[in-house]
Amino acid sequence: MVSAIVLMPLLGCLLAGLFAKSLGERMAQLIPTGLLIASAILSWIVFANGNTADPEIVTWFTWFSSGGLEVVWSLRVDTLTRVMLVVVTSVSALVHVYSMGYMEHDPSKPRFFSYLSLFTFAMLMLVTSDNFVQMFFGWEGVGVASYLLIGFWHHKDSANEAAMKAFIVNRVGDFGFALGIFGIFAVFGSLSFDTVFEALPEMAGSTFMFLGWEMDILNTLGMLLFIGAMGKSAQFLLHTWLPDAMEGPTPVSALIHAATMVTAGVFLVCRMSPLYELADGASTFITYIGAFTAFFAATVGLVQNDIKRIVAYSTCSQLGYMFFAAGVGAYEAAMFHLFTHAFFKALLFLGCGSVIHALHDEQDIRKMGGMWSIIPLTYLLMVVGTMALTGVPPFAGYFSKDMVIEAAHSAHTNAGLFAFWVGVIVAMMTAFYSWRLIFLVFHGERNNTPEVYKAAHESPKIMLIPMGILFIGSILAGIFFNYIFIGDGAHDFWGNSIAGGQHIIHEAHHSPTWVKKAPFFAMLIGSGMALWIYIARPGMADKIRESAGVAYDFLLNKWYMDELYNWIFVKPAMWVGRFFWMKGDGATIDGAINGLSMGVIPTLTGFYGRLQSGYVFHYALAMIGGVALIIAVASTGGH
Repeated sequence: MVSAIVLMPLLGCLLAGLFAKSLGERMAQLIPTGLLIASAILSWIVFANGNTADPEIVTWFTWFSSGGLEVVWSLRVDTLTRVMLVVVTSVSALVHVYSMGYMEHDPSKPRFFSYLSLFTFAMLMLVTSDNFVQMFFGWEGVGVASYLLIGFWHHKDSANEAAMKAFIVNRVGDFGFALGIFGIFAVFGSLSFDTVFEALPEMAGSTFMFLGWEMDILNTLGMLLFIGAMGKSAQFLLHTWLPDAMEGPTPVSALIHAATMVTAGVFLVCRMSPLYELADGASTFITYIGAFTAFFAATVGLVQNDIKRIVAYSTCSQLGYMFFAAGVGAYEAAMFHLFTHAFFKALLFLGCGSVIHALHDEQDIRKMGGMWSIIPLTYLLMVVGTMALTGVPPFAGYFSKDMVIEAAHSAHTNAGLFAFWVGVIVAMMTAFYSWRLIFLVFHGERNNTPEVYKAAHESPKIMLIPMGILFIGSILAGIFFNYIFIGDGAHDFWGNSIAGGQHIIHEAHHSPTWVKKAPFFAMLIGSGMALWIYIARPGMADKIRESAGVAYDFLLNKWYMDELYNWIFVKPAMWVGRFFWMKGDGATIDGAINGLSMGVIPTLTGFYGRLQSGYVFHYALAMIGGVALIIAVASTGGH
């Protein structure tokens, strides 16, 4: 059954991509979508019937064998895998259905559906991997598919640039991931998860020398693997590709940001929990990076005006929550937030797509307003998604995000306390920018032309039905799954798929009352501020913007991270390239060839041409001269 779950998206990719002309445009959409729906149904069956004891290994074949390295292509099915199977296939299936309406007028629909299915197959290979090589295959496959999807509208320069940016930034993180894999094989002599996990306790505290420094082996390996996670999950310093990825069609944003590519890093850290439980330094680093990313992305999201970029920075911020939960050892809370986040964030992205669809591709929220009466269903769906995101009880985010914050406090470490306070502050900012989006898009004055509003309309049923299913998940996911993910049933549910016991989660349940209430009151403050500024005092936003001055520009320009990277990396690289082009290729190589062909060779040709005069007496004179020279040298004895 698990093999079918993984392979059906690949089959859909091949059929839509290679046989679209034979199948016809409609069938090239229906077949991949039907296969994804079947894959999602089977995933829920596997999830419901899961065994929490030892993982089930489904072996396909030996991939390759070289020296002491043997890599077997097999599928690892444990609770962690089953959770990811449900998340990936469910959201992907709904995105496929939604895309049939959203991409209705696009001439390249078969190619789009082929890419969607390829993306899903690569992610499934990643989450079912039983060894590091197979995981890296899925890891890179997701990267390639995301490049194709972000740059799907390749007639736009901005889409091509965004696709390249995502690909290049992720290669930086993947270099660290690859070094981590090399290091694991060098240390343990194997790339199989079970073999490595069993040998980890023996390596605890072991060190090695590097450039005169004594370094802990497990911390070093944990840091290298996390660098890969930073790139894929857009953590601070390797986050710059994420907002630009909005250049792809909106369904791509929902798929990449809600359930697949950006959650791969969180999954990696949770899969490597046996390692991070023994690598305190790496875990502390993860906690700080996650907390700082949550803060950074939330500050930027406060002032963005592109509807999809606001939700994208929200994703970046929520991923920070997941990482600092994993960093303090609350892997169950990280996975629970990943699970609930998939529902409400996919709902918000698809809701943004519905708004953009209604307004004929308009994405600037300053050119919207008053949309609630025109697209009331989309309005209702996005309001529920916003309540789930901001942590309004009893919606999904209330259970998962609050547990993440409580777990950080329960770690009783400096990093944990830092993450706790950042988490509370970010909860306030999340509520503010989320309701700001709702108020500016759906309430207030209409800020576009009458013709645009007259033509605006609600999305078709084929787009609303997937959003309705996500709407239900955003309401019920926290209530229904709270018990098994982070409640009393967590120990039996997770089994051996996550290391560390559930001691952090247990302590979080007994947090002081003020700790439990802090995220809720932070949410109320942020929501109230948005209501006051954008509804009660609509002119106040402009006054705040003017008085903020440089601070507002700093946030609007994303802390000038792109400009900083352009100055540090891009411009020097361009200078080096231009130098080797002008001085190396142009002046030296081309100059040498041109000088040889246009200078030396014609000169030599002319000289030897004059020697070959064609007169016999010239040749006779040369022969006599040569003979005389030989005699003269011989008569002097060569001296």
